[in-house]
Amino acid sequence: MVSKQKQKDFKQFSFALIALLSFNIISQLFFGRIDFTAEKRYTLSPISKNILQNLKQPVIITVYLEGDFPSGFKRLRNATKDLLADFKAYGGSNIDYNFVDPSGGKTQEQQQTFFNELYAKGIEATNLSVKTESGLTQKTIIPAALVSFDGREIPVKLLQSRMGLSPEEVLNNSVQNLEFAFAAAIKKITTGGKPRLAFTVGHNELSDLQLKDAAKGLSDGYDVGRVDLSKVPFTELEKIKLLIIAKPETEFTEAEKFKLDQYLMRGGKIFWAIDQVNADLDSIKKGRSQQLALANKLNLDDQLFKYGIRINYDLIGDMNCGQIPVSVGNVGGEAQIQMVPWLFNPIIMPTIAHPIIKNMDGIKTQFANTIDIIEVKNVTKTVLLTTSPYNRELKIPTMVALDMIEETPDPKQFQSAPKAVCLLLEGQFASDFTNRPIPTGISESISILPKSKTTKMLVFSDGDILRSDISEKDGSVYPLGYDRFMQQTFGNRNFLLNVADYLTDDSDLINLRSKEIELRLLDKGLLVAQKTKYQIINTVLPVLFVLIFAIFQHIYRKRKYAA
Repeated sequence: MVSKQKQKDFKQFSFALIALLSFNIISQLFFGRIDFTAEKRYTLSPISKNILQNLKQPVIITVYLEGDFPSGFKRLRNATKDLLADFKAYGGSNIDYNFVDPSGGKTQEQQQTFFNELYAKGIEATNLSVKTESGLTQKTIIPAALVSFDGREIPVKLLQSRMGLSPEEVLNNSVQNLEFAFAAAIKKITTGGKPRLAFTVGHNELSDLQLKDAAKGLSDGYDVGRVDLSKVPFTELEKIKLLIIAKPETEFTEAEKFKLDQYLMRGGKIFWAIDQVNADLDSIKKGRSQQLALANKLNLDDQLFKYGIRINYDLIGDMNCGQIPVSVGNVGGEAQIQMVPWLFNPIIMPTIAHPIIKNMDGIKTQFANTIDIIEVKNVTKTVLLTTSPYNRELKIPTMVALDMIEETPDPKQFQSAPKAVCLLLEGQFASDFTNRPIPTGISESISILPKSKTTKMLVFSDGDILRSDISEKDGSVYPLGYDRFMQQTFGNRNFLLNVADYLTDDSDLINLRSKEIELRLLDKGLLVAQKTKYQIINTVLPVLFVLIFAIFQHIYRKRKYAA
């Protein structure tokens, strides 16, 4: 009787062991996962899978977020490890990653040398104040990674900071951005390196100094330069993935417009950041108390109209605006400076869930204009950014003076439908030079294409969104989007980076930015109030369950083998 029972038990054990071994072998050959989360946070997108499965050579990812740091950054590190493990599951031997502690085992001098080397590659360190038993301790961390492929390298920023968000929300945004950040970097580095991007020159556009931080931010993922449309050969212009026209002030010639048009017809992407009015706050503050705002004659109206937009010759006053310092009096020989709202510096707040402006801070503008949409075939238009409902449109010519701040705005005059200031246009554009002769000044043989390939362009009715302020003390450049008066950083820099990614990406990879992970935070007040209760639940209940299971197991075995 006992012998038969033992044989039966042995067979059951053998069967279970064989099944377990078979399952382990199969799991090594095939990868699968069941994601029970509502937002599918642990599921890679088809775009990422396709990029990883089509790798031809190894990609090496070095992550510098390692070491002893606060729990929030540990969560970001662990999320990065989980994501890269998934990447390796689909990329196989062509994905290799490792985590490096940038401070571990190094002297202070070696650490500084290492940090300088990373900075030269586009990776910056961050200083944290960490609470310890002895007080606050400064700790340097590097929330970044370096993607290497075939002798090329692209940095990846892991921490996505955003004005006005709590540390938990910042980390949550960073976690949900990881897949896009790594997938985009891998795609760029494995498809011929960084795409070429150029700012135009020759029309008093923003200077190199004013564009310094914009170019620095873009240089992580792009080869950034400047191009003169009047001189560049068209064959070289075609190699540029994205053209940025940043606040021109003088007219474009017909030959230059022709090159822009045919560049677009051949699938080129253009970011127009244009001021139609020549008002400038710095000019008003430097000795002149007022300025007559007049039209900027750029000779682009007909071309933009053909593509489906019209930038109007007006100014927007918005009660949702930035502030500027003005002298409000003199006490004891010292000027009294006060920050006051300046209606011509609207702060544009994103209100739609488009990948370009997702999780975006407000964008600082200066003397923006309104935009009208023109109906044209085969072009989809998306209004990305608008003013607040508390705006007013001023026709030009008009006098702009600092004295305006002394007037209390009448709310009744600032109630109007939100005005468009930024449009995205996608589709097949009709050429502005169809049935027209090639302009004088074009010496190359360029055939006129009457209709474009499917392509994209973005229009912003303010060129100052790309301009960094310059310190009057030492000439240093402030970060793009930083307001030196309000001492606040706006979303201009991230907006530019998102625009570049969206316009140059042909696989809609940027749609990964729409992936959201719900932030489910514990009630800290409840945890403190019921601390003892939850400690008992977490320590006593598991032991109690084990004891109950052991008792029932003992009773069951006693009854089964009693005979």
